[in-house]
Amino acid sequence: MIAQVNPSSMTVTEYLTWEAQQLIKHEYIDGEVHAMTGGTLPHNDIAVNLTSLLRAFLRGKGCKVNLSDAKVKVSEQGPYFYPDVVVSCDERDRRAIEAISYPKLIVEVLSPTTAAFDRGDKFRFYRHIPTLQEYVLIDAEKVSIDRYYKTNAGKWELTAYPEDAASQEHPELELISIDFRCPLASIYEDVELIDRMAAN
Repeated sequence: MIAQVNPSSMTVTEYLTWEAQQLIKHEYIDGEVHAMTGGTLPHNDIAVNLTSLLRAFLRGKGCKVNLSDAKVKVSEQGPYFYPDVVVSCDERDRRAIEAISYPKLIVEVLSPTTAAFDRGDKFRFYRHIPTLQEYVLIDAEKVSIDRYYKTNAGKWELTAYPEDAASQEHPELELISIDFRCPLASIYEDVELIDRMAAN
């Protein structure tokens, strides 16, 4: 994100009306709007790869997969965010026009400017969504994925991928919330990583 666009505080209604007329996307937190910056090509490639894999896997299963043009509403008062990938299996979201309100899975692809926010405050906001079961952070500079899963006890457990690359010939990401597995190599397929680490 970049600096606040409008110094005056906006209501949710004002934000939604104003943002619908803008040429670029803006997230909304506590009355303030923040312009979304453009991502790198590796960032985009990772999001497209994962979205393609999820769409094929979830076809006919009653779930909806959206890329970064879809807003997620944390509550009626906000915040509103644009995650890189979001999956909802709630019928109410299938009819939604303005925002996804009942996500099951949210994925953020990390960039140096947003990583701290995605790991910290944004995740704290997302945890207020009752339907959210899984939150995934994908590094766009090296092969590294952190998956947070909400247990039946309501605790968020972290699994880092690859867990032990030396012992795994083809490490896989598992998304428990939608019963999905795929090789990390498929997520990083044709992605030019900055540190040149190759996906296994």
